[in-house]
Amino acid sequence: MREIDLRGLKCPEPVIRTKKALEDLDDDIIVSIVDNVTAKENVIRLVSNLNLKYEIEEKDNCFYISIEKTNGNIKVVEAEGNEIAIVITNDKLGAGNDELGKVLMKSYLYALTESYPMPKVIMFLNAGVKLTTEGSDVLDNLEKLVDGGTEIISCGTCLDFYGLKEKLKVGIIGNMYTIVEKMNSAGKVINIG
Repeated sequence: MREIDLRGLKCPEPVIRTKKALEDLDDDIIVSIVDNVTAKENVIRLVSNLNLKYEIEEKDNCFYISIEKTNGNIKVVEAEGNEIAIVITNDKLGAGNDELGKVLMKSYLYALTESYPMPKVIMFLNAGVKLTTEGSDVLDNLEKLVDGGTEIISCGTCLDFYGLKEKLKVGIIGNMYTIVEKMNSAGKVINIG
């Protein structure tokens, strides 16, 4: 049995660390310890989606989720023909509070680095190009995606509009024709804005 202390970690960290432990460890039982209901529900959802057995014990204001690895090693393999293209059109995720939107975008891009399949390409348009340029707090996550094989393309017209062309830090500069080609050839296009 192995315990993973996930107390105090922000979303999506408890789920990602639980998933990594399930993938990497040979232990029969893994216990994820979380300190809030949201993390508990997210870990349970992950475990349920993986068809694993689990039990929950609540003590000292924490949840101890015992997960039985009945299916051996867990690996999610990218299916051929399911290439994903993501279009990001803003430097914030969702409408409402801008600070929350920045936190959500950072969390989303981090979660992408830990997910399978990784997207084949991420295209940044309009204010989304701010994420690929100097001063962005998501550059590390974008670099991880590039290292994992994801192509990063920023719209050249958009970079020019915001005066950021010389400040591009990750990926390449693309044009609308290239972006349309990538979208048309993808098995699935996800729009984030």
